[in-house]
Formats: sequence, C-alpha cells, structure tokens
Amino acid sequence: MIRRWIRSDVSFLNFVSGVAQLSHSVVSRETGCILGGARLGSENSAVNWPQQHISAHLPGSTASTLCDVWWVDAPCRSGCDEGIAWRRAGDVLYGVIELDEADFSAAGCPAIQAASEEAYRRIFRLLDAQKLPALWRVWNYLAGINEETAGLERYRQFNIGRQDAFLACRQGTTGNVPAACAIGLSAGPLSIAFLAGAVPAVAVENPRQISAYHYPAEYGPRSPIFSRAALVYPPGQEILFISGTASIVGHQTVHPGDIAGQCSESLANILAVVSEANRLCRSARFMPDALIYRVYLRHAADYPVVRNILSPTLGDAGIVYVEADICRADLLVEIEAMAMHSLESGASAKHPAEPL
Repeated sequence: MIRRWIRSDVSFLNFVSGVAQLSHSVVSRETGCILGGARLGSENSAVNWPQQHISAHLPGSTASTLCDVWWVDAPCRSGCDEGIAWRRAGDVLYGVIELDEADFSAAGCPAIQAASEEAYRRIFRLLDAQKLPALWRVWNYLAGINEETAGLERYRQFNIGRQDAFLACRQGTTGNVPAACAIGLSAGPLSIAFLAGAVPAVAVENPRQISAYHYPAEYGPRSPIFSRAALVYPPGQEILFISGTASIVGHQTVHPGDIAGQCSESLANILAVVSEANRLCRSARFMPDALIYRVYLRHAADYPVVRNILSPTLGDAGIVYVEADICRADLLVEIEAMAMHSLESGASAKHPAEPL
C-alpha cells in the first residue's frame, strides 16, 4: 500500500489519495487543517471533517477501505447548513450532503429527481451565503443508477432534478459548468460532495465528444450538466479535474460489451482532454502518468484487463479501482482524474509515492 501526495512547499490546497487509515496524523508534519475528503470501501467511521462515504468493493486493493483527503496550510472554519457538512479555508470550500430518498416519497415526482433538485438548491444557497460563486467539482453517487422507475431511468431522473435546481438558482447549464461524475452504488442515500471557490473555473471540453450538456434527447429529457474537465485556481495553484470519462465518441457509446475496447477508448478520451487542458493551462503541462485516477468498474472481474491496458500509458500513476455502476447501462468502465500544479514555480507539485 502506498500513500500518494499532491503537494508542494508553496501549496495552499493539498491532496493525499489511497490512505488505508486516515487521521490528523496524515498532516501532522504540516501546520495544516483537513478540509474534507472521501472514504471508499466497506467501512465507514465518524470524523470531524466533511467526509463522503462511497460504499463499494475496491478491486486490486489489499485494504477494505481507502481514504482521500484535501488539506490546507491554513485555518479552517466549519459549519453544517441544511444538512451540508462543510469546511472553508480562505476562499475554498469543501462540502458533503446526503439525502435519503424516502424523505421525498410524497414529492409528486420520482424521489431521486426531488432529492437531486433539493440537494443542489441547498448547495447553491450555501455558496451564495458564503459568497463563493464558483462550483468547481462535484462527485454524485446514487443507488440503482440504471434502474427504471416511473418509466424513466433513475440517472435521467437525477438529471432533471439537477437541471431544475441550476435553472431555479440562475446557474448556467452550458459552457462554464463544473467538472463532475455520477456513479451508481448498490444502495445508500443520494450523496454529493463538492469543491467550490471564488474564482471561476476554466471549462475544458473534449474534441472527440459532444459536450454532455448538448446531448440529444435520446439520452433523456434533460441533458447532464458537467464539463469534460475544469481548470480551477486556489491561491497560487492550478488544479485539473477530469470528469468521469467513458467509451463515448461524439455522443454514442462505442465498443458495447467489450471491456478492452471500452477501456482503450476511455483512455483515448482522457488523453484528448489532457491535451486540450494543456492548450488552456497557465502552469506546466499536465502529463498523463502524473495524474491521480479513480477508475470505476461495473464488474470487478474486469480489473486485470483494465489494469493491463492502463499500465503502459499511465505507468506508476496513482490509481484506485472501485466497483460501481456507470451512468449508461452499456458502459463498463469510467475513469476520472486530477492533478495539481504550482503557479509560482510552473512545475508539477506531485511528489513521488511515499511508503506508509
């Protein structure tokens, strides 16, 4: 097991991925504060920072639970507003909200649609109160994402609720929208984690794909709202967030039923997004083997195939594999990624992996 840091001597915001046991000791050698994070795997535990729990099997991992954490070299303020646990340092805020769909059973529309709209309305109210208008990155998890209820797939119902909230809160639904993923779990509440700031992100699109917010109606009555990637700017830094990326060319799924083909196509899309990000970035070029990845597999048995396809290109990049469902029933794998650079030095802030 390895601990992988993204940090530098001048970093305001830092990230550590794939830690088997997480505590304040992770940052004890710094004068830092944990902003928030995610706990992946079968176990959950109470912490005093916002933490998203992703209950899923972790193929290829010897640990049953892994943690990701954002931390800052600055004091934090904490709060809980309308069910959103949040922490803020300077002009950067991380928050987590979980809503039980059972609480929306009498909403007059599918429960996941109502829960999605309510969650995003609360997020935008919080950001408005905090005077942080830029929603940078969102991680959405919901149960039964491909199941059909009331004549419509649950992911498509989620998209209706999300767009209704964006429109009601006067948020743009095309162009400069946040990077995001929407992933299916076997059970649990609607869980949304997000990172926001004061400075608008720079949206990055993929020339191989139609922007998700322009998908035709065959994918649902409302389009998804996310950019293929986003460049965001905490103080003195540039972060590349690559949204969940799958085997889609144009707007169509390619290589249905073929895990090797889908993995290769997803990787091609990742490389295309990195290339486009490098055209727009203000810091050093982002290199694919210097990113940190989360790879979602519909079937855990596909892990060896996917690992062997990714390894020649990504090398020693930090990769966490998660068994989960993808937003389209015919997709078998989805890849998301991130990297962080210092603007002052123009160099990557990724340090070599450190042994635990």
